[in-house]
Amino acid sequence: MTEFQASALNATKRILGGSSLVLAIVYTIGHIFIAIICVRLITGASLELAAVDALVEPIINGFWFYLLHSTWKKFQK
Repeated sequence: MTEFQASALNATKRILGGSSLVLAIVYTIGHIFIAIICVRLITGASLELAAVDALVEPIINGFWFYLLHSTWKKFQK
């Protein structure tokens, strides 16, 4: 394993095993980008319209993910 791969693996472990808030933020940002791409490809909307449309649902999902992850961590301890 290269030094870069080991570093990436350690960063991933810190994110996944760390704060529910950090994990929810990473999830939400990724979800927003995916939603923008999907809206744009499926509907042909402009980038601005796709971004506006793709912000609401991922943010709600981010809060839901945070709630689920923090609850999961409480039951794991």
